[in-house]
Amino acid sequence: MAKRVQLVLTQDVSKLGKLGDLVDVAPGYARNYLIPQKLATHATPGILKQVERRREQERQRQLELRQQALEQKAALEKVSSLKIGKQVGENEAIFGTVTSQDVADAIKAATGQEIDRRGITLPDINHLGTYKADIKLHSEVTAQLDIEVVAS
Repeated sequence: MAKRVQLVLTQDVSKLGKLGDLVDVAPGYARNYLIPQKLATHATPGILKQVERRREQERQRQLELRQQALEQKAALEKVSSLKIGKQVGENEAIFGTVTSQDVADAIKAATGQEIDRRGITLPDINHLGTYKADIKLHSEVTAQLDIEVVAS
């Protein structure tokens, strides 16, 4: 088997790795494709130190984001229930449905915090009542919130 070459990726390469990853590849692949296309550079001690420093900075940034998400979760749990008003028809059926944007707007009005509507998971809400919403604040932090749908 031919000797492998260690490279540090300078861009994301599909099926190989992400920016800053240390990869072992065939010498021809490195010499003919990765290095000329400026997708990778040779792994020198200086570059390895830079990569390690970047990884540490990214890890610190992720820890800060997680801490902010935990603070948001604590603030959301202080709010016992959100009330959302909708028009009501027969048999307490609402016109339309309660959307994640409605919930995000209600959270902003109640707590003053911006929540990304794409992180809000709702059950099908077609009638008046109380429902539970899952709010994903971070990849590791999820909050649950009671939503009360009332007639407006």
